Amino acid sequence: MGTTTAQQQSAAQQPARPRLRADALRNRERIVAAAREVLVEHGADVSLDEIARRAGVGNATLYRHFADRRELVHHVTVSVMERIADQAEAALAEEPDAFSALRRFVHAAADERVGALCPLLSDGWIDKEHSDHIAARTRLEDAIGALMAAGRDSGQLRADIDVGDLMVALTQLTRPLPGGACVNFHLFVHRHLQLFLDGLAAPARSALPGSAATLEDLKRRP
Repeated sequence: MGTTTAQQQSAAQQPARPRLRADALRNRERIVAAAREVLVEHGADVSLDEIARRAGVGNATLYRHFADRRELVHHVTVSVMERIADQAEAALAEEPDAFSALRRFVHAAADERVGALCPLLSDGWIDKEHSDHIAARTRLEDAIGALMAAGRDSGQLRADIDVGDLMVALTQLTRPLPGGACVNFHLFVHRHLQLFLDGLAAPARSALPGSAATLEDLKRRP
């Protein structure tokens, strides 16, 4: 879960961003939020003009904050990971038991539409060795790992699954179906996630084929 020496050196070579004024920070946050919505709806090829329009800013304002599409996509994905990590940490700290915390986290992560953003990670839009990405990814992995460890330790979560199993299901159930045949797909996401969560509860009602999927399994290339 930690960073390698090469990743640390890469992070050290990347310059710190200057502190923004309050109004500039608000504009930046509006652009990132609007970009997240538009990227979920239309993918990475969407017009930057549409993102600026959705954010309520001019094109010049968008380009003052983000030099190009790749930089904007980078900040959107980092923002989503940070928001999901916030949700995982808050759920574990605030819920009365470990499985309630896991349930709350899964539904909150679904609202971030993580499945719709996954293609951005696999289509070459993201520098996965950038210090921002490494930090956000590590924090998220640690937060989800803590949630699942608490569930196993409490005896509420079946023992034959790992973080990779959870993330595969979460991303697949929040990924829009191909084409436009199911325009109201989002209405079913939380219903199906609830069915999935019921299957995670201990005691397990059946034996799963194969072995538990870890995050390293998901990262491993065939």
